[in-house]
Amino acid sequence: MIERLLLFGATGDLARRFLLPALAALHAQGDLPGGFQILGAATRKGDDEGFRRQVAEGLEEHAGDLPAASREAVLGALRYRQTDATDPQSVAAALAALPGEGPLAAYLALPPGLFAPAVRALGAAGLPPGSRVVLEKPFGENLEGARSLNALLADTYGEEAERVVFRVDHVLGMAPVQNLLGLRFANRVAQALWTGEHIEQIEILWEETLALEGRAGYYDGTGALKDVLQNHMLQVLCFAAMEPPASLNERDLRDAKVAALRSVRSLTPQAVEEQTRRARYTAGRLADTGGAGGGEVPDYAAEEGVDPSRETETWAEVVLELDTPRWQGTRFVLRAGKALSARRKGIVVRFRAAEPSPFGESEDMPPNEWRIGLDGPTDLGLHLSGLSAGSRPQPVPLALTGPPPESGLPPYARVLRDVLAGGSALSVRGDEAEEAWRVVTPVLEGWAAGRVPLEEYPAGSSGPGDRSQ
Repeated sequence: MIERLLLFGATGDLARRFLLPALAALHAQGDLPGGFQILGAATRKGDDEGFRRQVAEGLEEHAGDLPAASREAVLGALRYRQTDATDPQSVAAALAALPGEGPLAAYLALPPGLFAPAVRALGAAGLPPGSRVVLEKPFGENLEGARSLNALLADTYGEEAERVVFRVDHVLGMAPVQNLLGLRFANRVAQALWTGEHIEQIEILWEETLALEGRAGYYDGTGALKDVLQNHMLQVLCFAAMEPPASLNERDLRDAKVAALRSVRSLTPQAVEEQTRRARYTAGRLADTGGAGGGEVPDYAAEEGVDPSRETETWAEVVLELDTPRWQGTRFVLRAGKALSARRKGIVVRFRAAEPSPFGESEDMPPNEWRIGLDGPTDLGLHLSGLSAGSRPQPVPLALTGPPPESGLPPYARVLRDVLAGGSALSVRGDEAEEAWRVVTPVLEGWAAGRVPLEEYPAGSSGPGDRSQ
C-alpha cells in the first residue's frame, strides 16, 4: 500500500472538492494507512499552516458529514510547498520535501496542457520504485495529443508504463456504474433481453442544472463534448454495450471495454450532420435545487471569460451505432448539457414494442424502459405496461422501482484506494483513451468546419427542441 501522496494542483477546485475529502472518507472507513503523508504542491505562495486552514474549510464544506477525527487525520498529514510542476528541479525539491520513504503517488490535478511537461519533470526528477503517476481526465486534448502523451509515458516508464500510470475517470468509481456489471451479467432476465433484438435504443444522459460556476476559463476551451461525452459517457457506454468479460479481473474487464469502443462505427461527414447536435444556453432562470445553482443566469456568450467566437457548446447530442451482432439496429444516444431544468445522469434502456400484440399499435401504449440512475437520483426502475380494470380495459403504466445497493465510498475515494493499493481496475488504459478520442474526432472536425449549426436554448429549460422545430 502506497503511504505517500504528492498532490500537484493542491490549491485547485478538484483537490478541494473531491480529492482531499476522498482521503478523509478513506480514513473514516479504515482504508488510509496510519502514517499516510501528503505534500500539496502548487504555484501559489504559501506555507503548511495556511494550506491546512484552506483545506480545513474545504473539508468542512465538502466532507462535513464525516467524523471530525478523519478530517483531522487528513489535516495532520498535510505539508505544502510552492512548486512548478513543469520544472525538474522544482519537482525534485518537492519530492525531497515529502516525508517518509518508499513509493509514492504523484497526482497531476492539473490542466491537460500541463501533463506532458509535468511527466517529463517527474521523469527527470526520478520516482522511487513502485510509485505511480496519476493523470486526471481529459487524457490529452485530441486524438493526436492522447497518442503523443501515451508515447511519452511509454518512453519515460518503459514496459512498466501501464502499471505506473493511472488515468483517472471518476465515473469508474461510481457504484451504480460498477453495478451495471451485476445487473447485466448476474441476472438471467437481463442477459436474455440485453441485445439489439429486444432493445431499440439506449440513452446515456449527463444533464446538469448548474451553469459555469466560475469555470469559464476551463470550460470555454473544452465544451460539453470534450468535458463529459468523450470520457465519462463513453465509459458508461462501455459498461452498457460490452460483451461479457472472461472474468472480472483487471485485464479481462479492460479488454472488454476496449473491444466495445473499437466496435463503435466511425461517423462519416454526413453522419455527423445527421446524428449530432450542439447548442449553448442563453439568458434564463435556473431552478433552486437545494440552494445550489438557482437564480438568473446571463447568456453564455456574455459570461466573463467566454470568447463567443469559439462557439463553445454547453449541450451536445451524439447518436452512435456499434458494429457487433449483439447491437445491430440499436441506437446509442449520448446527451449532455448544462443549465437545464432538471438533473439527470443515468441510462434509459428503451425496449422494442411487443410483437405480436393484441392491443395493436396503440399510441397510448408507452414503451418498456429500464431506467438506471448514476448520480444524484440513483434509483432503478423497470417501466412496463399493465391493463386497467373495467368494461373497456386500457393500457396503464406499471413501474417497478427500488433503491440501488449501498454505495459506501464516494467515487474519488474508490479511485484513490485503487491508486494506493496498486490496482488498475478503475484506470483507463492507454489504448482505451485513444479509442475514445477516435470516436469523437469526426464530430470535433465536423463542428469545427461548421457542418452542424450551433443551436440555442434558454437556461433553465429542457434544452433545444426537436431538430424539426
